[in-house]
Amino acid sequence: MMAGPSKKPRQSAAGLAGLAARLTKRLADENPRANLVFSPLSIYAAVSLLAPGARGDTLAEILRFLGARSRDELEESISTTVADAVKDRSGSGGPSVAFACGVWNDRTRPLKPAYREAVVGTYMAEARAADFHENAGEAAEQINAWVEEVTRNLIGNIVSAKSFDTETDAVLANAIYFRGKWDLPFYERSTTDRLFQLLDGATVDAPFMCNSNRHFVAAYDGFKVLKLQYKMQQQQTDPWSSKASLKKDTQYSMCIFLPDAYDGLRTLLDEITSRPGFVHDHLPSSKVKVCHFGVPKFKLEFLSNVTQILKDLGLVLPFCMGADLSDMMEADRSGLPLVVQDVFHKAVVEVNEEGTVAAAVTIMRIAPGCAPGMIAEPTVDFVADHPFAYFIVEETSGAILFAGHVVDPTDGKAG
Repeated sequence: MMAGPSKKPRQSAAGLAGLAARLTKRLADENPRANLVFSPLSIYAAVSLLAPGARGDTLAEILRFLGARSRDELEESISTTVADAVKDRSGSGGPSVAFACGVWNDRTRPLKPAYREAVVGTYMAEARAADFHENAGEAAEQINAWVEEVTRNLIGNIVSAKSFDTETDAVLANAIYFRGKWDLPFYERSTTDRLFQLLDGATVDAPFMCNSNRHFVAAYDGFKVLKLQYKMQQQQTDPWSSKASLKKDTQYSMCIFLPDAYDGLRTLLDEITSRPGFVHDHLPSSKVKVCHFGVPKFKLEFLSNVTQILKDLGLVLPFCMGADLSDMMEADRSGLPLVVQDVFHKAVVEVNEEGTVAAAVTIMRIAPGCAPGMIAEPTVDFVADHPFAYFIVEETSGAILFAGHVVDPTDGKAG
């Protein structure tokens, strides 16, 4: 083993790390031979929007699902994430990051004042009225325009008029966008085609990027980890001092977990998802000399209805007639409880010589219920020429923004 792990993440990210591990395991099991990209943070944030409107057992289940002991702890986690992990740094040369929550209620059924205050104040959500019952097309245009704005047009047309019906009372959503340049850039002139070995033993030609001979790499029993840092802004700790030091307040990185065996991805993913802190605990903390090095370029897109996955992971009550979301909206004449009907998730990611651009959106539709020390420096090789897992993380908080795996870098479709 070489290169020890990074510092422990903040406690506020523990619930997100736990959910990220469970989601990674479940989605990987469903897509074992297909590429995958998704945003644990987006799903976490969208589900969190249910908490201020929930009561009793429903609230307890939501908090348990999100790894929070109380509503206050969940709200603190969200506030910390918004303030630190997804703060835009583009103004001073760092990554461009956008993170937003949205709540739309049908005009005939307003949000309760306390719920509106919570999602707008604590969750920094936009709360707007829409006409789902009478003009679903216009409502879809409003939501799509919001998603396109947050994701810088990477994701559009996530919903249509057919996504809603006369029973739709509310839509909850989260969208996230990330664009970062590598701290140590790659150059197109150094990119060359080489063979990438697929899970079945076949090979494809893929463009591989290469740069310096020193990288953050850690070697463990059965796998290696590469950490590619994104360029960050730097701030002086004391602007009035001539001896002011430069300090990075956050650090975004892409971390690639590469199994030693070409067909070892499944086993490695089982290990990665065995406990919430595995990813953070295995990040390299120092650079080592690398002999052979290469990382493939890839561009992926994923779209899925994740309703059943959330149920399988323990979020059941919000989807059934036993749901108690009575603190969300004013009562209507039906007398039926509000239930979550569908949860859709879409994510895209592109990794190239310049850096990474990624975006994700999670859409949740709600309606009245009707259904459920050395002499010589060692060297190590890191050539990602067979299936691997990857994570885009903010190291200081431990937040996992995006995750997935690559089984064929030449196939742009995921899932």
